[in-house]
Amino acid sequence: MSEEIMDASSPAQMRAFAHPTRHRIWRDLGADGATISQLANRLRTNKGNVAHHLGVLERAGLVRRDRTRTVRGGTERYFVKTSRRVRFDSGDTGEATRAMLAAIADEVPVDDDQTLLLHRVVRLTAAQARALREHLESVVDQVPPANAREVEHGVLVGLYRRD
Repeated sequence: MSEEIMDASSPAQMRAFAHPTRHRIWRDLGADGATISQLANRLRTNKGNVAHHLGVLERAGLVRRDRTRTVRGGTERYFVKTSRRVRFDSGDTGEATRAMLAAIADEVPVDDDQTLLLHRVVRLTAAQARALREHLESVVDQVPPANAREVEHGVLVGLYRRD
């Protein structure tokens, strides 16, 4: 990956992230990337659907083509993210955020005893909000990954100003 954080600000990037499937694909590429077949299997959809959405992400500069592998006489191309994290531009009309939350909502099990979703509204000064944001980012960034055999967990952390 070439960047740690990308500010998604172009119209193409906003359109790309305005669809929940593209959020799932982008997220499921992981650190090592994935092929169309691998993504179709993970997302339980067809390869044509994945290829279409990957094309939109690629044209927006959010993914790029990478190495290839030979499979049963054919060649599969890996796609990788162009950044580890994406931050939505302040010009976003909310479509990208809504699509991301829809993608996450589809994954959240309703009867899992490990699931935790909390929502609170609190009054904070600007300094408190900055400090909380930095703390939350630090907590998530400092979690060391377990080995590949362990169960994946989604971590959703948010802080937003209510107007």
